[in-house]
Amino acid sequence: MAAVNIPSMPVRKYRRETSEVSGCLKYMIFGFNVLFWWLGLGILTIGVWAWTEKDIFNNITKVANIALDPAFILMCIGTLTFIIGFTGCVGALRENTCLLATYALFLAILLLFEMTAGIMGFIFKDWIKSQATIGFQTFIIHYREDPDQQNLIDWIQEDWLQCCGIEGPKDWDRNNYFNCSSHDVGSREACGVPFSCCKRKPNELIKNKQCGYDVRKPGFPGERHIFERGCLRAGEEWIESNLVPVAAVTVSVMVLKVQRVL
Repeated sequence: MAAVNIPSMPVRKYRRETSEVSGCLKYMIFGFNVLFWWLGLGILTIGVWAWTEKDIFNNITKVANIALDPAFILMCIGTLTFIIGFTGCVGALRENTCLLATYALFLAILLLFEMTAGIMGFIFKDWIKSQATIGFQTFIIHYREDPDQQNLIDWIQEDWLQCCGIEGPKDWDRNNYFNCSSHDVGSREACGVPFSCCKRKPNELIKNKQCGYDVRKPGFPGERHIFERGCLRAGEEWIESNLVPVAAVTVSVMVLKVQRVL
């Protein structure tokens, strides 16, 4: 019998589909978010450590205003940064669409928040100024009660803005230790200001922590060696003088976030 040739069926070769995400972009997002992840973990650790040192976890009433507590703010920023870094890092490495979508959503929310805050800052400038005044008053009142707030206000007055008080040195009358009537309770700091209000002398290596004693007493001998400008006005002047760099950095950050979201 003659052999019958049966046409062979075409063999389909199945191969794994290539990744839709380029390797360069994948590892760039991964590397950036690894740093972001560790940064968030570090900030969160510092915030938790600060609260532990103040024993806040056992006595929450020690916080006069939780929204103004630097340790609590660090914890919130650290937690948010850690979550965003985690979703971006793992999502890029595993090419997990769910995590990448969550990562993009977080960035979009942050972008909208920054844009809204910038617009609201111009529209409600007077309201923001009043809130800043209230917050600074709280810092002054509780200056000796919370070491974190104390360090923050000292940094603002001495290193950043070089100012004293809200409108001027007289605002330190709001604090029981620096009030001029504190002579009755034997406070050595009465009618004075914190050392961070003092102007640093040339070639001064170690600052005198008692330089603010008695400087607000009537007839204080010699020239006052403290900052006379209030921090509210100093902050406004700093923003006005650094408006272009701050705006440029903000716009750059927004553009980067838009590119990463897209």
